[in-house]
Amino acid sequence: MHGQALRPNSPNVPLNTMGRLKRLHAAVRFALPQRHAIILIVALVLAVAAINAFEPLVLKSVFDQLTEMRQAAAIMAGVLLLLAFAVTREAMDGFANWLTWRTRIGLQYALLEATMGKLHRMPLRIQRSEGIGAIMTRLDRSIQGFTSAVTLILFNIMPSVIFLVIAIAIMLRLEWRLALLVLAFAPLPAFIAGYAGPEQMQRERTLLDRWAQIYSRFNEVLSGIVIVRSFAMEDAEKARFLRDVAAANKVVIRGVATDAGYASASNLVVALARLGGLALGAYFVVQAEITVGTVVAFLGYIGGLFGPVQGLSGVYSNLRKASVSLDEIFGILNVQEHLGDSPDAADIPDVKGEVSFEKVHFHYEQPQRPLLNGVTLHARPGETIAIVGPSGAGKTTLMALLMRFYDPLEGRIAIDGRCLRSIKQSSLRRHIGVVLQDPLLFNDTIKANVAYGRPEATIEQIEAAAKAAYAHDFIMRLPDGYDTVVGERGALLSVGERQRITIARALLKNPPILILDEATSALDAESEEAVQHALENLIAPRTTFVIAHRLSTVVNADRIIVLKEGQIIESGRHGELMRQNGYYASLVRRQHRGLIENDIDASAVPSVPG
Repeated sequence: MHGQALRPNSPNVPLNTMGRLKRLHAAVRFALPQRHAIILIVALVLAVAAINAFEPLVLKSVFDQLTEMRQAAAIMAGVLLLLAFAVTREAMDGFANWLTWRTRIGLQYALLEATMGKLHRMPLRIQRSEGIGAIMTRLDRSIQGFTSAVTLILFNIMPSVIFLVIAIAIMLRLEWRLALLVLAFAPLPAFIAGYAGPEQMQRERTLLDRWAQIYSRFNEVLSGIVIVRSFAMEDAEKARFLRDVAAANKVVIRGVATDAGYASASNLVVALARLGGLALGAYFVVQAEITVGTVVAFLGYIGGLFGPVQGLSGVYSNLRKASVSLDEIFGILNVQEHLGDSPDAADIPDVKGEVSFEKVHFHYEQPQRPLLNGVTLHARPGETIAIVGPSGAGKTTLMALLMRFYDPLEGRIAIDGRCLRSIKQSSLRRHIGVVLQDPLLFNDTIKANVAYGRPEATIEQIEAAAKAAYAHDFIMRLPDGYDTVVGERGALLSVGERQRITIARALLKNPPILILDEATSALDAESEEAVQHALENLIAPRTTFVIAHRLSTVVNADRIIVLKEGQIIESGRHGELMRQNGYYASLVRRQHRGLIENDIDASAVPSVPG
């Protein structure tokens, strides 16, 4: 099921009360930078609550003077006081509302800052299994839901409590029998809210999962729009998306209907309290036990009393919804980073480029199938080492370990004699350049893409790198030159053009160690020739690891390493390996016969139906 990877404390593993309190305490720290604004907002809303609590007393005074035919001046004074209350209340409300939104945005920013940093550092397997669209949808909705709930609770519960305390005290003082009648209805909205809470929480979690799945698929479809169109699946994907949205909307509509029923029941309680208070108050007026003004004041308190009561009843519901959002947020924040810098890790200012793999063992989730099984390899500074072998032999995994995306389970990897664990990851990766099979560019200018790893570079340095990558000429033919925006993932450029820009990016970074992972496998012959020239400029002074299935691209390597089933089975230059007539030579012969690039028996390749 989607979402489980990011939610170790999912509904199947509920937190106990202490766990939720700890989590809530941890969440409070995000609000600390806004504490002064929060204090001011609370003061404002408390002042408004006090005004609302005393306003019915002024109404009582006005109506008592009307019924007793008092002087007009006293009545006018009461009216002016009500006007002053109204103006003051609206001014405070307006300022508090503006300040609340500013505080809410600050809280959202703090949560985004923490979660975005965590997303960049979480294990790659989680990002790949969960899906970027799902993660972002889940994160956005959770942060919005949490901040909305916190804002509502923080800035409504305290004034509601203050109003209730003042209002109940005044009502009991005015007429205790009438007050008891009205207060008898007060707990009912809380019971209704408590009954509705579990269903609302489950619905909130269901919707969060559904929307995450919907937009995860939607993101995949848009990212792979060429495949969708090539198979004429646009209408099918549209129908699937709308069907899933419609199903989610049905949950929303059912929830709205359910909530409307609970709200109607709660409003009916208020109406009954008002009618009961009016009837009993009228009886007391007829009996000359209270004044008309007292009844008017009570009706004002009934209207003002049940608003906070319903608000406080809704606190439970909002706490449950906030709990769901908090689970999602901390599901990200509590993800164990796969690797962290050790306390004594240090930067490495200079790297010569000597790389050592010493008896390295590694596997992912299946220990019975090791990807690397005792690999030992030493690369001298400036040496070009090609790594070949069948798919799944561990070639890319070996380079992922060099970049410390993972740590070996056994053995040691070192650069210039220093174990990778003693080097800060950021420092390590600044000294390694990567050119991948899929040349990923960001939806930005060519200039920004070339300078991605070195944003302070001058335009002269950017152009020099592009020229060395054989990219300058085609860039200058573009409408805006280096200011041309390349589209999402560089879609407005050809594969060969994108690859040359990524090579320029690596050249500008000027790393002492370089990884080329199938850098030319997706290119046509003409593009490959241009890219190969660019790669020669890139490789020349650097320790380079070349991963390739197309063996014609590695014949000039200083050394070729043949990996199979996680072990190095052959090593040497191209000519030496061909003379040995071993596994590497068999791979070369297969490719020359135009069969396949991997270690697959040709007889096992199915024929394509005509």
